Amino acid sequence: MFSISHVRSSMNTPKTFLSPVFRSVIIRRNSSSMVPPKLPRLPVPELRKTLDKYLLSIQPFLLEDEANGGPSFTSSYTKRLKWAEEFETGMGRNCQQRLIALDKASPYNWLDDNIWLKKTYLEWRAPLLINSNWWLTFINDRSIPETVLRGAIVPTWGGITPWQVRRAAWLLDRILQFKERLAGQELYPETTRTGIWLRDSTSKMFNICRLPQHGCDMLSHIPEQTDPAIRQIVLMVFNFCYTVEVSDAQNKRLPVELLEQRFISAVTDAQSRVLNGEKAVPIGILSADDRDQWATNYQYLHTLSPTNARSLEAIQKSLMVISLDNYTHDPNNSSPSLDSQVEMDAHLHNVRSARDGHNRWFDKSLTLVVENNTRAGAMGEHSPCDALVPSIVADYAVVQEIDPSAFSASQPCMELEPAVAGWERLDWIVDNKIETECLAAEERAKALIQNSDDSAFWFTEYGADWIKDVAKLSPDAYVQIVLQLAWYRSRGNFTATYETVLTRMFQRGRTETLRTLTVDARAFILAMNDPISSLETRRELLHRAIQTHATLTREAATGRGIDRHLLGLRLMLPEDQVGRCDLFNDELFQRSQTWRLSTSGLSAGHQFRGTGFGSPYEDGYGINYLIGPEMIKFCIESKYSSPLTSTEVFKNLIFDALQDIKAVCTAGLQSTISLARL
Repeated sequence: MFSISHVRSSMNTPKTFLSPVFRSVIIRRNSSSMVPPKLPRLPVPELRKTLDKYLLSIQPFLLEDEANGGPSFTSSYTKRLKWAEEFETGMGRNCQQRLIALDKASPYNWLDDNIWLKKTYLEWRAPLLINSNWWLTFINDRSIPETVLRGAIVPTWGGITPWQVRRAAWLLDRILQFKERLAGQELYPETTRTGIWLRDSTSKMFNICRLPQHGCDMLSHIPEQTDPAIRQIVLMVFNFCYTVEVSDAQNKRLPVELLEQRFISAVTDAQSRVLNGEKAVPIGILSADDRDQWATNYQYLHTLSPTNARSLEAIQKSLMVISLDNYTHDPNNSSPSLDSQVEMDAHLHNVRSARDGHNRWFDKSLTLVVENNTRAGAMGEHSPCDALVPSIVADYAVVQEIDPSAFSASQPCMELEPAVAGWERLDWIVDNKIETECLAAEERAKALIQNSDDSAFWFTEYGADWIKDVAKLSPDAYVQIVLQLAWYRSRGNFTATYETVLTRMFQRGRTETLRTLTVDARAFILAMNDPISSLETRRELLHRAIQTHATLTREAATGRGIDRHLLGLRLMLPEDQVGRCDLFNDELFQRSQTWRLSTSGLSAGHQFRGTGFGSPYEDGYGINYLIGPEMIKFCIESKYSSPLTSTEVFKNLIFDALQDIKAVCTAGLQSTISLARL
């Protein structure tokens, strides 16, 4: 399913300071004379309109039930229509009034201030590892010698290499530069709606951490600007933790060469500890565990010693984490060729979960991961901000290759004389209980990792340019229909499908659900699998499905989606009425929100090899995609434990669907050309 033929050529982008996404948004400082726009509040949708849209969204399921010998569509729909009307005139009216009152009492919006963060993320008890965290893998830096990238060098200092440290320092410098330029309004200024949204979202990405609590986690408070911790990152190497100062007292970033030197000095200390027989207790593995289990261990660890309390606080307040891995992940010891399917998937796996979850702190909102051949990527906790935000920061960090002129020596080395200050150890006081808990958490993490079937797929036959300019269709809607077709061919049925839509035009807006499975999408998929359906019929149905999807996208992005509203209405029900609400207790209501196909698109992905997140259901898929001008990148995650899913099979089905739908479009174009000639 994975096409590799154009991987290298696709990476030959010009060496430039900014990628197109940034060149298009830089505005000079004199734009400050413009009146900054004010983002509107996220509206509470109208109750009747939400109910009407919900009834439309369940029609594909009712049609499927009828087609499979179940109740007739008419009788089933009439029943749900009656329940919706009863809800509107009864319980729903009170719930709507409560939501409106909640909105009036909320500083920013009714959803994000009160509901979304807690219900979607913080109450979820499953481990963050794979289940909740996102991951990105970066393209390689072409300024680094190919012998390093291929691992054809002898690692020093226990596996850590000089180029690895240099790339980590360079990427960090670029991230710090992004923060400075954003704050200075050189990028995405406050005179744009995107600038307001991104500045608010990015502020939640740094110096923050998820804290384990029984029943419901919480987020740490961002430290004051005067707190020294705000200027530190946490460096993890050999499971040891260090804080490293990366900016001065005025919060200005330090020279990148000094960052490199401080990293080398801390790594040298870690290596000397290993040589002296010290083995780090992998405290970070506890953050990969079930949230309630981690909460128990966290409290024990915190109270065991003031040293632990200080270390935990330092990690939580730190800007971000950088994990230096003393290996290049190669699970089969096969030494795969650079940019091969096996090599890129190994890279993806390591950024996602590391070897057995070691050398990571999964609660941090941003972790930069660099392997010893300089492969790099990012992983993070999802609750503070959506993955698009760190992907924008990462795009900026990766687009410029290492500049040798920023360093006094063009070739990095690991020797320093004398040792460089500006870093400190984070120590732990542990006992047998903590050591035992780390071993148990590691075993559970291994089970999660081994069950995760995760792979990337680069489709190189066409991309957004062909879809927009030739087929005249929306690229995102097109890809969503492709995924629907692939799912149907894999299972012979339809499933509720989740697509993320940003509501960033609103104050503190996050996301809304787009229910991709529609009556029109279903009709097209069935026609594609009906051998007697004509090309003309298929084309008409495809265009109708695309148009429906585009309409739903606009509604979701402008605060007129339904799933967040339905969630709010359910939560406004008095406790004694929860069991008496036919609308919400309907099995179809639950089925229509069982997202076995969970999807999300990011950017064109020029700087990324792969991306990903875990499937929320054992028998489903988590799919992230990047629609570039000439290719489409997919990352697919499923579970080996389910006999109903296979990432490799689904990759092949996506490939076939992309070709088959293009054939439908191409046949239509040929027919149009022939008629024009007549």
